[in-house]
Amino acid sequence: MSLNPQYEDIGKGFVQQYYALFDDPANRASVVNFYSATESFMTFEGHQIQGAPKILEKVQSLSFQKITRVITAVDSQPTFDGGVLINVLGRLQTDEDQPHAYIQTFVLKPVGGSFFVQHDIFRLSLHDV
Repeated sequence: MSLNPQYEDIGKGFVQQYYALFDDPANRASVVNFYSATESFMTFEGHQIQGAPKILEKVQSLSFQKITRVITAVDSQPTFDGGVLINVLGRLQTDEDQPHAYIQTFVLKPVGGSFFVQHDIFRLSLHDV
């Protein structure tokens, strides 16, 4: 397979779609459909999870209801297998908590005529000394 020339559009479109679902409490659990049952990894604040069922458990365990998000930048690169590497920099606020900067990185793996999230790394940008 070769580099996907539409990697920028794919990255931006994916981020819009993913966060539209994730940020809506009624639809949050449906983000699991982006992940493979066995071939997806998520690292959430340093905790690694494998597979859509475990990722769904993590998403459902999040205690906040309301989320407000501002995306600062979406940077994408093509991967050599036709996939897309996506890096998101932004700020989010959950419920009435203070806003925090965050970074989230996705690797979209091609399958058929679509993609699934093969890797997802999320980290709040907290600098504890």
